[in-house]
Amino acid sequence: MKVVVLENIRSLHNVGAIFRTADGAGWDKAYLTGYTGCPPDRRIEKVSLGAENFLPWEHVEDAKKLCEKLKADGVEILALEQTKESENIFETKNFGENIALVLGNEVEGVSQDVLNLADRHLEIPMQGQKTSLNVSVAAGVALYALGRSR
Repeated sequence: MKVVVLENIRSLHNVGAIFRTADGAGWDKAYLTGYTGCPPDRRIEKVSLGAENFLPWEHVEDAKKLCEKLKADGVEILALEQTKESENIFETKNFGENIALVLGNEVEGVSQDVLNLADRHLEIPMQGQKTSLNVSVAAGVALYALGRSR
């Protein structure tokens, strides 16, 4: 099982893009947490092109509690965030059979509470002057990278 957790994503266009990419990359479910917008919404649908109708999704208020439950159920929690513990997503292997990729807020990133319970922190290496990507772009890179490395 491969699930993606969207933690407080404020842009509905980003939510739609992540739905579309997760569906295209063969992921099983999306969890929309906190104030992440949920379908039906024309701003999500404009970008997702209906992917929210094919990728199962669920809204859960608290990302930390969700991740604790997933972890208790044997799901490996992978936070996409630049930290001192982060591993290069392209070089990291040996993921469990069941994984949850957590994507954080566009400004704040993955919350400290979720980072503290994550099994691994992953990052996309940056080579230019900017040190981050838009969350939907980062999601696309990570969803495909993790899907290939299993």
